[in-house]
Amino acid sequence: MRPIPHPHLRQVPLFSRRDRLQPTGWTEVHGTGMRHVAVFEDGHPVDDATATTPAELAREDLSPHHVAVVAYDRPTRADVLELGELLDLHPLLVEDLLHGSQRPKLERYGDALFVVLRSAAYLDDDEDVDLDELHVVIQGRWAVVLRQGDPTDIDWDFSALEQDPTLLTLGPEAVLYTLIDQVVDGYFGVLDGVSTDIEEIEREVFSGDAAVPQRIYRLSREVVDLQHATAPLVSVVEALRAGFLKYGTTDELQTYLQDAADHLARVNSRVTEIREVLGQILTVNATLVGQRQNEDMKTISAWAAILFAPTLIGAIYGMNFDHMPELHWQYGYPLALAAMVALGAGLYVVFKRNRWL
Repeated sequence: MRPIPHPHLRQVPLFSRRDRLQPTGWTEVHGTGMRHVAVFEDGHPVDDATATTPAELAREDLSPHHVAVVAYDRPTRADVLELGELLDLHPLLVEDLLHGSQRPKLERYGDALFVVLRSAAYLDDDEDVDLDELHVVIQGRWAVVLRQGDPTDIDWDFSALEQDPTLLTLGPEAVLYTLIDQVVDGYFGVLDGVSTDIEEIEREVFSGDAAVPQRIYRLSREVVDLQHATAPLVSVVEALRAGFLKYGTTDELQTYLQDAADHLARVNSRVTEIREVLGQILTVNATLVGQRQNEDMKTISAWAAILFAPTLIGAIYGMNFDHMPELHWQYGYPLALAAMVALGAGLYVVFKRNRWL
């Protein structure tokens, strides 16, 4: 089941297959990296805002009605160090921002909130779960989002975070909560793609396709990677909910997070179910393979027994003894051949009745 759209949020996909077009509102700053800087007052973009870089934004006089949004797609080390200096971030936080390959987590450094998220998209042709790593820093009136790691096939439309003026009036935390909601909703598309491939695998298992085990193992590995992104996010959401009272989170933001928590619970439940289904399919496939091998062994054994009868007769009368009366019979040779044919035919009938052939 697809997640139910939130009544206050127009659903614009934040993550999808990359179309290789530069997203609206981004400025290319280096190589493959891009940067986005925006200022909002009471939820609406400030028309006369002149800040186009974080340094210029830091010189702006931001009131409680303002929200400054800075986003980087593949930031460089210099970008991170600049942000650390402008926002006076804790050295450990700066170190975290410089290193990717982190699982979802939430940490607080003084008045700065640091959250790691893992977004996902499913590449159906390759049966591959493509994961992106997002670092989010909330401090003062700033919301900083950094897309880390190697380039992927996921397209990031940052405008999805700025689409609801009502949300942005609630402060920079709204950017984080919207991002969590979009990331969690993106998991459903991945699960739908995986479920479709599982249905195909089930049909292939019963058709006897020899390549099925490899496909099952590969898909299981992708589901495990997805679980590593979704399961730790539960702790992140719980930590945010635990700080509602202490940090004065508004009722509206609490509702948003509760909505995301409900969706996340459904995601983790489906991920667990899919892992169990893949395990069961692998077991069924192993059983069917064993049955097919057993049938093959029956057939081989039956033909071996049928061929053994004439071989036994031929071996007996091929012995070089002087006193073997049958060797001097006029009809010894045709009788031996007849005995071979009769034994072979009799064994064939027996094995056929027992369905070994």
